[in-house]
Amino acid sequence: MKNLLLIFCVALLVPFCVIAQQKKAIGHNIHIQLKPFKNATIFLGTYYGKGKTLADSAALNSNSEGAFKGNKPLTEGIYFVVSPQYTIQFEVLVGKEQHFSILADSANKLHPVITGSPDNALFLQYSQESYRLGSDIDALQKTLALQHNRVDSLKVEAQLKILSEKLHQSRENIIQQHPNSLLAFLLQAMHRPEAPAIPVVNSKPDSLYPYRYVKEHYWDDVMFNDDRLLHTPFFEPKLDDYFKYYVSPAPDSIINEVNYIVLSARTGKEIYPYLLTKFTNKYLNPEFMGQDKVFLFLYENFYAKGDTVILNAESKKMITDRAYSMMANQIGAAAPELNLTDTLGKNISLYSLKAPFTVVVFWDPTCGHCKEELPKIDSIYKVHWKAMGVKLYSVNVNEARMDDMKQFVHEHHFSPDWMITYQTKEGRLAEQKANEPNYRQLYDVFKTPTLYLLDADKHIIAKQLTIEQIDNLIQVKRTQKQ
Repeated sequence: MKNLLLIFCVALLVPFCVIAQQKKAIGHNIHIQLKPFKNATIFLGTYYGKGKTLADSAALNSNSEGAFKGNKPLTEGIYFVVSPQYTIQFEVLVGKEQHFSILADSANKLHPVITGSPDNALFLQYSQESYRLGSDIDALQKTLALQHNRVDSLKVEAQLKILSEKLHQSRENIIQQHPNSLLAFLLQAMHRPEAPAIPVVNSKPDSLYPYRYVKEHYWDDVMFNDDRLLHTPFFEPKLDDYFKYYVSPAPDSIINEVNYIVLSARTGKEIYPYLLTKFTNKYLNPEFMGQDKVFLFLYENFYAKGDTVILNAESKKMITDRAYSMMANQIGAAAPELNLTDTLGKNISLYSLKAPFTVVVFWDPTCGHCKEELPKIDSIYKVHWKAMGVKLYSVNVNEARMDDMKQFVHEHHFSPDWMITYQTKEGRLAEQKANEPNYRQLYDVFKTPTLYLLDADKHIIAKQLTIEQIDNLIQVKRTQKQ
């Protein structure tokens, strides 16, 4: 009866038997023997952006054998085997075929034997050829550095060119002959176009052409929604170099690039939240003034429209609070009104100060950095700004330490022209009752000192700069007006 059932299955239900076999192959099962480790746990790691992370573990028996197993397939990419001491042993490719075997020895890390994986067979072949050509290129470059004869140098340069072309052709052969392989994908993703020679157009050299060419072809054959990009060590450095060398630091230029990349990545399960988080963190506290506009764009066009499922409650609140703190103080916008109390108990409006430039300073008399910077501001004011008509509007953010503030101002002989203010308890309570934003939110005061430079109409020229940078900017703006 059992034989009849077996014949029936083979003869009539072959498709169903095949399906059953395929189901058994779902997930990953990478058998490994890693000598000399016995009765120990080893790990399977992978690249994740610029970092590394552990993806799985395997318990080795007394024969140094074990398996990385799981019901779900691993995201394709470059992985590495890690010893019990957390040292990387060697790299492997994990592609569509995730049921294969590894035979390796820690004493010979460069030559693991991998069977049942076409991706790794191709990777081994390419690695050996690349290593050989790379070694020859390194040797020739060292020889070239020692050459003093022009003729001999030209010969070495010609040999270098030949070897470089061979290495390039080796990569091209894999892409052409194995277009669907993981290695072909990796080679295309890591490729950076070489800048062509400057062409002459209408008898004039087009010096910007190499830049335009590289930028236009920088992402050829790269799909930003491909999660495999994250599991390489070269994608994020390539992305960072693109923004560093080929994207203008102007916020609007960055926004165009970021929007295209994030939207293109939107269907990627891993890479979309990774890129959205990367750009959010980068422009939440940007390198250059005014680039926080990029963060606001991300908040308004992604987070505010529902893309907060990747955030926990704490992160969601932080991003939302920071966004609202930046909305009112963008470069070029009118500065929010400040109507605070001076040391004599009189309310002073920021907009009541008539001046070509106004410097707004938020500080704390108990802040060590403030104690260093405030006297500098006073000195620069006395030497340069007073004669220019610049006004100073300072806000003590630590209202409970008003006596400390007065003592500090007195001890350092501040100019009487300083407008020194604070918010009274009554003013703060009235603001809260009216559900109005306070000055900390309106001016994004999360550290002290925080400085703003305003023009004659109280529009924001600069923010979050040092006092020296603000002084230089005033000098430049003043010269432009003359």
